[in-house]
Amino acid sequence: MDALQTDDLTKRFGDLTAVEALDLTVRDGEVFGFLGPNGAGKSTTINTLLGFLTPSSGSATVLGHDVETESLAVRERVGVLPEGFTVYDRLTGREHVAYAADLKSVDADPDRLLDRVGLEPEARTRAAGGYSTGMCQRLALACALVGDPDLLILDEPSSGLDPTGMGEMRDLIRAEVASGTTVFFSSHILSEVEAVCDRVGILVDGQLAATGSLAALRDEVAGGAPVSLAVDAVPDSLDLASIDGVQSVELGAEEITCEVTRSAAKIEVIRRVDAVAEVRDVVSEATSLESLFETYTGGERVESQASESGAPSEPPAAATEGGR
Repeated sequence: MDALQTDDLTKRFGDLTAVEALDLTVRDGEVFGFLGPNGAGKSTTINTLLGFLTPSSGSATVLGHDVETESLAVRERVGVLPEGFTVYDRLTGREHVAYAADLKSVDADPDRLLDRVGLEPEARTRAAGGYSTGMCQRLALACALVGDPDLLILDEPSSGLDPTGMGEMRDLIRAEVASGTTVFFSSHILSEVEAVCDRVGILVDGQLAATGSLAALRDEVAGGAPVSLAVDAVPDSLDLASIDGVQSVELGAEEITCEVTRSAAKIEVIRRVDAVAEVRDVVSEATSLESLFETYTGGERVESQASESGAPSEPPAAATEGGR
């Protein structure tokens, strides 16, 4: 069973179509990266999957439950870390986690969960109104983990975290996946997406512009990725431009650099050069996720996710509930 499936999912707000005919599949046990420029429809999609918004047409299932008719069952099995998590100023960190457990009607050990997310013991008994952004983010993740969810929806999970915290977040995601949890990961920090995601989907103007593994998308994208070969001497005649997928060739005194659009072209370049010259070193660079994103979005920058125009923000209570 797929963890998440949408079929022709559409959401309109008056004349505005925020999500249009979305066909999306997230496989059980994978980390799926959900990308798109600001206003692309990501927040609307997430809120619809959680049952906070009703589809205008089409359908969606989460963990086998219909999001319209079984939204409570969905939220019982899903943990949510929303963007812009809002704390209750007077509640301690421990009380936040206990409250999230009460809302989901499950038993939870707040200290065990706060240990997992790295919130220091002395902070757990302090009012969360004095927390830093990074501490609030750790608390939000602890709330999302209440009830051992089968699916984690993480919206900008690295927001406010320092490099150590971001590394701990990656480790926690990998541990969750190893235990059988599926992760739906939306972030504007593309290096984080690249580090943890098995597949990605890129949403543009409410429509899915591309989906697949990063390797597959790199092979499809129309931008070049360089491969450079250090040689003892560049041969006088070397026909690399005729290789399918070679975009350009630059010859130096002892270096050959090719821009390629297919992974297979890199292999052919190396093979052909190695046949006629002594190759001392090979440097191969993959097309960056930033380049992929710019190609599929027409050059738009990925930005921090916010509610799309016309779509209501997720209520603070839902944020604290960690996926009620």
